[in-house]
Amino acid sequence: MSNDLPTAVQRVLDAIDQLDADAFVAAFAPDGYVDDWGRKFQGPDRIRAWSDAEFIGKNVTFTATTVATPGNPITLRTQVGGDGFNGPSHFTFDVEGDQVASMTITA
Repeated sequence: MSNDLPTAVQRVLDAIDQLDADAFVAAFAPDGYVDDWGRKFQGPDRIRAWSDAEFIGKNVTFTATTVATPGNPITLRTQVGGDGFNGPSHFTFDVEGDQVASMTITA
């Protein structure tokens, strides 16, 4: 997408593009979490279970992705597609070092 993205966020986007659940989970810190509209999934096992049921496992796609708010945290605006939720969403990533500490999904 852009050279302005933190490496950890780019790894998440690459994992989504490739539907690679292992790479998606590996992008998160060991105590990292996903906040999906207020539902929190912390740690690799819970992130994987959530992703298998609702994200990578639903063949998620991102299109028309742009940076809505630069910095750290960084917020991306994207059009979500796939076999689950479809529609516009914001994904806010808090990055610590080379890993994602959190990914929060909102409208």
